[in-house]
Amino acid sequence: MKIAALIVAAGRGHRAAGLAATPKQYVPVGGVAVIRRAIEAFRSHPRVGSILVVIHPDDAKLYDDAVRGCEAELLAPVAGGETRQQSVLAGLEALASDAPDLVLIHDAARPFVDQEIIDRVLASLEAGAAGAIAGIALADTLKQVDESGRIRTTVPRNGLWCAQTPQGFVYGAILDAHRRAAAAHRTDFTDDAAIAEWANLAVMLVEGSSANRKLTTAEDIMLADQHLQNSVPLYPHVGTGFDVHRFGPGDHVWLCGVRIEHTHTLVGHSDADIGLHALTDAVLGALGDGDIGAHFPPSDPQWRGARSDIFLKDAARRVRERGGRISNVDVTLLAEEPKIGPHRDAMRKTIAAILEIDVRCVGVKATTTEKLGFVGRGEGLSAMASATILLPY
Repeated sequence: MKIAALIVAAGRGHRAAGLAATPKQYVPVGGVAVIRRAIEAFRSHPRVGSILVVIHPDDAKLYDDAVRGCEAELLAPVAGGETRQQSVLAGLEALASDAPDLVLIHDAARPFVDQEIIDRVLASLEAGAAGAIAGIALADTLKQVDESGRIRTTVPRNGLWCAQTPQGFVYGAILDAHRRAAAAHRTDFTDDAAIAEWANLAVMLVEGSSANRKLTTAEDIMLADQHLQNSVPLYPHVGTGFDVHRFGPGDHVWLCGVRIEHTHTLVGHSDADIGLHALTDAVLGALGDGDIGAHFPPSDPQWRGARSDIFLKDAARRVRERGGRISNVDVTLLAEEPKIGPHRDAMRKTIAAILEIDVRCVGVKATTTEKLGFVGRGEGLSAMASATILLPY
């Protein structure tokens, strides 16, 4: 029996506004993006044969970064619509060319779904149900209130359950139901089970888990991140980096991601940002994962003139993929000119944004060489850096 997982990740996560511009499904929890954790739950299940993710059209780069290393095992992502209902239909239509027998529809914002929940949904479908969803019995007392906030009545909670995902269906049946709902201009359904019920499909409910919660707010993500960080012991790893570039004709230099006007420029294959180069090597060194030249060889023309934040972002991604986090970094720039002090805060903020860490964990300082050596003679600049990362082993 062919089983596909359809992971819905096209939302904007407005209630997670505290996460700045990054949609919640791409925010790391415990060092791993929320969406990647959801994907891994189905990728590791022995019966799920294919995985399709529906993403927002603006999130292609975020998606590529999140799934790097397992993208070959996933179907090409498809663009979602303005509503979850439209996004699910887009995903179902994309599966039609090689239609599965069963489809498991799951919200990317539920990263903690486990194998047992997936098994229970599949077992219900294989027992003959057209649809089956995970859920948990309602534990809280419900109150119905009027517009002023005054309680009207207490709603009996017997037989009330909170719906979760995955929600599994016979593929052909749920695709037909979604198509019919779209043709009827019904856009008010809050989940796929509601569409199935409207289409007179029998939908069963199986036991979910309180751990299979949906991360909705910035606080949800913060608490999930803290829980994961506290549940796995992390050990410090320290790396160092060094870089040097000579001066050539030009009118500016890039240092720690900041453009500074100067009488010369630094010569290099990329933008020759010695600060970010040294820091990238420091992070990679702490990981024991080669150096900047191994991952971005200067012989490769695609990196000619590239901004060096690309290299540092990639190093930070490697830390997250190992389940780690960056504790603090420090850069020392060796320069007679230009003066670093006026740009120090901008450099710290830029590095913090690239690494997605607090600016208080970033140090940038500068020193001269007392007119000694090639730096003292004004022939070029150099930088040293250190990075401390925390890894689960």
